[in-house]
Amino acid sequence: MATPKPEHARQRRKETRPQELLDAALALFVEKGFAATRSEEVARRAGVSKGTLYLYYPSKEELFKAVVRQNMSSLIAEGLELAGNFSGSSSELLGCLMRTWWERVGNTPAAGIHKIVIAEVRNFPELAQFYSDEVIEPADRLFSGIVQRGIDRGEFRPMPVHAVAHVLIAPMIFLALHQHSFGACPMNEDSPIDAETMLTTQLDLVLGGLEVRAPAPRPASHRVRA
Repeated sequence: MATPKPEHARQRRKETRPQELLDAALALFVEKGFAATRSEEVARRAGVSKGTLYLYYPSKEELFKAVVRQNMSSLIAEGLELAGNFSGSSSELLGCLMRTWWERVGNTPAAGIHKIVIAEVRNFPELAQFYSDEVIEPADRLFSGIVQRGIDRGEFRPMPVHAVAHVLIAPMIFLALHQHSFGACPMNEDSPIDAETMLTTQLDLVLGGLEVRAPAPRPASHRVRA
């Protein structure tokens, strides 16, 4: 087998470098927090110089934005596209989205983004606005839109769609936070939270309250003969 030429190896490294930087940044942001993480630490973990890091991401804030866009914004955009083309029921669509979120975010290092945002975003107004624009509002639009879809199709009973969206999203955020708090502590080994079971239960409870049920058949009346 021929040995790859050094220039080819360098080219491949250059193509993968943005991803290596984003992976290093996500790991450090989750471990240390946004404020405590220094750009040179990210560069060192990715195996590049600080100057190389700034060629791709000119500031730590831009690096954080890129991490959020890759892990959260892109998934929401995929969900919006799926919702626009989905032919099944609205209940099936909600189940698909919530399980996909767990596979792509909740059960990955990206779950730690929720911890970072809740703990530190108040001290960084620009990042707070960015996260609202990139994640909170699109996620609300996605889930409330699906609830409205179900109402319009006669699948769901009329409900305040934004409130239902919050009810659906909140347990997912809880699971992400749990992964990086009590879920990571040895003291919790005796009573672990099974995320898939919790999401299934959440869907069952919420959809049970949303779905329009066919009325139960009335019992046949029997006339008593004299």
